Amino acid sequence: MSDASAVTAARAADARPTPRLGLFDAVCIMIGIVVGAGIYESPAAVAANVSGPVALLLVWTAGGLLALLGALCYAELATTYPRAGGDYVYLTHAYGAQVGFLFGWADLLVVRTGSIAAMAFVFSDYMARVLPLGGASSVLYAAGLVAALTAVNAIGVRHGALAQNTLTAVKLLGLLAIAGVAVVAPVDPAPARGALSGGSFALALIFVLWTYGGWNENAYVAAEMKDPQRNIPRSLVLGTGTIALLYLGVNAAFVYGLGFERLRTSNAVAVDLLAGSLGAASATVVAVVVAISATGAVNGHILTGARMGYALGQDHHALARVGRWSARFGTPARALVVQGVVTLVLIATFGTRDGFETLVKYTAAVFWAFFFLTGLAVIVLRWREPGRRRPYRVPGYPVTPLAFCASSAYMVYGSVSYAPLESVAGVAIVLSGIPVYWWSSQRRPRAETP
Repeated sequence: MSDASAVTAARAADARPTPRLGLFDAVCIMIGIVVGAGIYESPAAVAANVSGPVALLLVWTAGGLLALLGALCYAELATTYPRAGGDYVYLTHAYGAQVGFLFGWADLLVVRTGSIAAMAFVFSDYMARVLPLGGASSVLYAAGLVAALTAVNAIGVRHGALAQNTLTAVKLLGLLAIAGVAVVAPVDPAPARGALSGGSFALALIFVLWTYGGWNENAYVAAEMKDPQRNIPRSLVLGTGTIALLYLGVNAAFVYGLGFERLRTSNAVAVDLLAGSLGAASATVVAVVVAISATGAVNGHILTGARMGYALGQDHHALARVGRWSARFGTPARALVVQGVVTLVLIATFGTRDGFETLVKYTAAVFWAFFFLTGLAVIVLRWREPGRRRPYRVPGYPVTPLAFCASSAYMVYGSVSYAPLESVAGVAIVLSGIPVYWWSSQRRPRAETP
C-alpha cells in the first residue's frame, strides 16, 4: 500500500461525526419530519371521533402535551448519551445489547424505511395529479425522490440540512397560507348533526399522536449538534412546542373556515377550503403544497435514520460495513445507501401507497412498545448509572417519564386492538433479528458504548 493510500485508509478509519448542526437546523429537522402530509389528512378523522370543536382542540392539545413529555425525557437521554443513534443508544445502555440490536434491526428493516417509503408514496400520489407519468407514476416518483434525497444527504450533512431548512420554510408558508384562506374566506357551514356513530376520543388521540410522530428525531443527530448540552433540550422543547401551537392554530382555522360538521365529513380539507377562492385550481395548489410537505418529511427521516444504522454497525459485526463514517463526505454514507436500497425494495414490492400502509400496520405496536421502553429507560438508567453526569434532568421526575410510558402503553393497546394480526406479524419481524444478533455476537464481541 502506498503512503497516500495508507493515509486515506487511516483517515477513513478515524472518521467520526462532527458538530455541524445548530439549533435552527435541529428545529427545522424536527418540524420538517413531523409536519408532513398528516396534518392535511387527520383533522377530518379526528373531528369525526369527537363531539364538537372544543373537544377537537382539547385532543390536539393533549397530543401536544404528551409529545412534550416525551421530548423532556429524550432531552435527558440525548444529553447524557450524546452519541449518534438515538433510541438504539439508550435502549442498549438500559437493557443490553440484544434489545438495542432488535430495535435497530426492526427500524432498519421495516419501521424507518417503511416510514420513508410511505411518505414517498404520499409525494408520488400528489405529484401524479399535477404531472402524471402513466401507470408507473406511483413507483417512479417515490423511487426517484428517495434516490435523490439519499444522494443529497450522502454528499454532506450541510447539504441535507440546507435542503431540510428550505423545505420546512416552504411547507410552513404553504400550510399557513391555507389556514389564512380559511380565516379570510370561510365556506358556508353545513347544517349541524349529532355525534357520528362509532366516534371515540381514544381513536381520535391515536390519529393525533400519529400526526405528531417524529418529534424525537433530533436525538439521532446528537453527535453532530453544536453545544449539544444546551441545543438538544432547547431544540426538542422548542420544536415540539412550535408544532403543537401550529397544529392548534391550523385546526382552529379549519373549524372556522369549514365549520365543524363540514370538517368531520371532508375527504380533502385543504381542497374544500380553497375551492371557493381558487375553484378547480385548488386541487393543483394543494397537491403541490402536500408534495413539498411530504418531501420534507422524507428528507428528515433519511437524514436522521441513517445515524441509527451507523450506530448499529459500529457495535455489531453483522452490520460492521454500515457502521463506517465517510471521511470524504462527513456523513454515514454507507448507512444512507443501505437504508435507501431497503426503502427502494419496499417501494418496488408494494407499488402503491395503500399497499404500503398495510405493511406499516405491522410495525405500529412494535414502534410504540420501543417508545415505552425508551421512556422507561430514563428511570432504569438513573438507577443503574446514578453517578453518570446528566447535563439535563427531566423536570417532574419520575411522574413525567411515567406519564409518557403510560401514553405509549395506551398506543400499544390501541394498535393491537386495531390490527391484531398485523401486530403479531410485527413482533415476528423483530424476533427475526435474534439469530442475526446471535451470529454477530459469536463472531465478535460488541464494542462498549460510551
